[in-house]
Amino acid sequence: MKRFKNFQEFAAHLDGLGLFRMDLTLERMRAFVRSLDASPRLPAIQVVGTNGKGSTSTFLAGLAQAHGLRTGLYTSPHFVDFRERLLLDGAMLPEQAWTDLANALDRLAPGLDFTYFELLTVLAVLAFREAGAGAVVYEAGLGGTWDATTALPVDLTLFTPVGLDHEAILGPGLERIARDKAGAMRPGGMAVTGPQEPVVLDILAARAKEIGAELHHAANLAEAPLARDIALAGPHQQENARLALAGWRLWARQQGWSIDPDAEARALAQAFIPGRLQSVDFDPPLLLDGAHNEPALRALGQALDGLGVRPAALIFTCLKDKDLEAMLPLIRDLTPGPILVPGLPGNERAIASQALAARLGGRARAVADLDAALNLLAGSKERILLCGSLYLLAEFYTKHPRFLTRPAT
Repeated sequence: MKRFKNFQEFAAHLDGLGLFRMDLTLERMRAFVRSLDASPRLPAIQVVGTNGKGSTSTFLAGLAQAHGLRTGLYTSPHFVDFRERLLLDGAMLPEQAWTDLANALDRLAPGLDFTYFELLTVLAVLAFREAGAGAVVYEAGLGGTWDATTALPVDLTLFTPVGLDHEAILGPGLERIARDKAGAMRPGGMAVTGPQEPVVLDILAARAKEIGAELHHAANLAEAPLARDIALAGPHQQENARLALAGWRLWARQQGWSIDPDAEARALAQAFIPGRLQSVDFDPPLLLDGAHNEPALRALGQALDGLGVRPAALIFTCLKDKDLEAMLPLIRDLTPGPILVPGLPGNERAIASQALAARLGGRARAVADLDAALNLLAGSKERILLCGSLYLLAEFYTKHPRFLTRPAT
């Protein structure tokens, strides 16, 4: 990898790698880890699963930070700026820091042809080491066995709910997806799982037995917090918070850290992550959610029911690789009102808006883009739900970046 004069050069190089280029091996990552052998290992947790990884990782990082630990958080994807993926004590790194990290990597591990995700992962490792982080949380990408974060040494692996998504890469079928996720467990290591389908639990348990790992159930380690005590809405977030609490407590005992119930309560009450049933003051007033597959849409519907919220309308689109047949009734049930289906111009992975509207039927209408949908609904006094694709949310955040950060209190 060449050396970079400035952040713009590095950003252009990263874009040139291709966001969706994959190479499902871990050799480059293992070579990078070997180059760090002389460095002290950071206390770290990996979060793996299909849905809830980002929220669980955010809760977990908040718990560590509330206990006074300098905390690194690595998540994906990003909405507007790839710098969102790497947070140190909740803040993005300045642009110059990314340039310096990339040039340091060139000296440390020259000649390794990293993919987009691998490069961001190794830069996260370097950033957290340089900052002297006392606790690090790595969110896996779409996989487990061959995910770049699986090559990193960690103390604990957390499993959020595993469901049907990315079947073209990990599947087909829930069993194959579960086996791929289970492959993230380290021999002789420890893991904690949240609620899973029975077949997934069986596969996780079998993998743990095969490699001599300890598999714990979050429900045996922590109570689910009350909905009023956590900042993120929905019963699925209560389970995500329970998994984070269980992982945190096991990790803290392992590391000899103190556990402060007041700090735990503060962390859960202050958690923020954009696009998780996020209410924004806009015209029209919006609820933004990243639900983009069948399990997530089901959880979203349950969360809305629990809150007693019935959106007046829905703005929805999705990508071609989703299980649309399973999603259709869930989409229709999200609102009694109109469903506007915007196009995602320039995104070849998006399903055509006319085709999706036709599948959704009578209340659905294709529109040119997100702006057209918002203009049609402007003036509404009732909440409008926007969900279905992270790219759709990214388009909104790109135009209105103030909603990416925690509202001032």
